[in-house]
Amino acid sequence: MSGDLISSNSLPTVAKSKQFDWSDIEVFLAVAQFKSLSETARHLGVNHSTVGRRLRALEDALNEKLFERTRLGFLLTDAGHNLLAHAEGMEAHAHSIAADFSDATNAPGGIVRVATMEALGSLYLAPRFEALYRQSPSIRIELVTASHWINLSKREADILISFPKPQGRRISVTKIGEFALHFYATPGYLAAHGMPGSLDELSKHDFIDYIDELVQISAVRWTSDVLRDPNAIFRSTSLVAQYHAALSGIGIAMLPTFLASRDTRLTRILGETVVVKRDFWLAVHEDLLHLARVRQAISFLSNLIESERDFLIGKAP
Repeated sequence: MSGDLISSNSLPTVAKSKQFDWSDIEVFLAVAQFKSLSETARHLGVNHSTVGRRLRALEDALNEKLFERTRLGFLLTDAGHNLLAHAEGMEAHAHSIAADFSDATNAPGGIVRVATMEALGSLYLAPRFEALYRQSPSIRIELVTASHWINLSKREADILISFPKPQGRRISVTKIGEFALHFYATPGYLAAHGMPGSLDELSKHDFIDYIDELVQISAVRWTSDVLRDPNAIFRSTSLVAQYHAALSGIGIAMLPTFLASRDTRLTRILGETVVVKRDFWLAVHEDLLHLARVRQAISFLSNLIESERDFLIGKAP
């Protein structure tokens, strides 16, 4: 009869989903970003015990351990990485809703971790991020400089700028430019040893280079593009150290133009006769492409490399 109550036994069986507090996802995202309870608490405007309690509540609700606590801070477990992809999607949808129902467009904000090689990061990018801060005052850059491969799949960085083309699952990779390298030495070194006028004369000089067996990214073996077995009297894993060694006058170093071309203490050797080039590749995990702060940083970096193209390839102003 139409007036009868429906028996609960007649209802279809529905699998019970794991219940969690949606607001705990915000806490999870912040801990993943800041890797610290105290920093997360400061960001969210609560105390650190509240952050810890809500994180434990989320782990209990999902019956998964989401973070490993290490000396480097809170690092995501495999389950945490899995949740992160979903959580960032939720964050993106929330931002879209806010934008659709708001009269004003909020400026992108938050931390963006950029990873690259030491010299490019420290001596080229770092002083130029001030322009990004003027464009987007709410963005905070974390710059990671490393001589080894950065794993975007493990979220060691949000954006990677590298010389060789990165590989990885669900990694978006774009060539954004190139840079040139030349041999440089001090006028004092050249006065003492002579200015080489050919490759044969160049090969008889003293050089500054990488430590071969410690090179983790083969693309930095740029000296070997020109000379088979240079007489390297100083070697270092650091391009910045090689740069300073060249400035001391002990030998010739192959250096990027972004590092050496405007340094009046150094003289370029063999002009355009000897030049080595490498590409700039920008990589980002596909799961992060929807984040406004990441898109803003990508746009800034791409436009920067394009706007300074002539400088980076060593073309005279």
